[in-house]
Amino acid sequence: MKFLSIPAFFLSILLSALPTYAIKFLLQAQRYPPPKCIWNAAHTNTLVIVTANVGPGANQRVDIEIVDSSPNRNVYLSKKGIKSESRLAITTHGEGEVGVCFKNTIEGDVSYDAAQKLSRVIDLDVDIGADAVDYNAIANQESLSGLETEMRKLEGIVKEIVDELEYLKTREARFSSTNRAFILSFLPSSAVKPS
Repeated sequence: MKFLSIPAFFLSILLSALPTYAIKFLLQAQRYPPPKCIWNAAHTNTLVIVTANVGPGANQRVDIEIVDSSPNRNVYLSKKGIKSESRLAITTHGEGEVGVCFKNTIEGDVSYDAAQKLSRVIDLDVDIGADAVDYNAIANQESLSGLETEMRKLEGIVKEIVDELEYLKTREARFSSTNRAFILSFLPSSAVKPS
């Protein structure tokens, strides 16, 4: 019986922990449809690739909009009447969540009974960060071997992990500062010692 080497074991653990965001759902058509949004967390300046495969359907128009969860609700991309497979790429502006929103609008004269049966199948795949990079294209362009390509993938993954840890570190420092200020606000001024 052969066992994995220690580096190969950690590599397999690291790669199995990567998130994959894919979903398939039925989008009901309406005259004035509300948006149906799927949200994913993303850091600042992160590449996001959205692949939406829209199934066939008569008298319907599917629109897509990619937005963020900021108070301003920035719209990164808006496209009307997508058909079959659409591949869209954005780079996030800030920390938070990125929403991929769909609307399925009824077009033309459709009876009420027929309108109730109208829907489209949406197959959505969202790749964020290192998952969104096409390493095969990079390997072909730079003439990289298989091992060099895998090392490039690992480099991207490690960079994401370091960025995530840095984000958590700054967030923890901010929470700690807030907590310290809150606690000190309840102590009498004579009990507060300068640090």
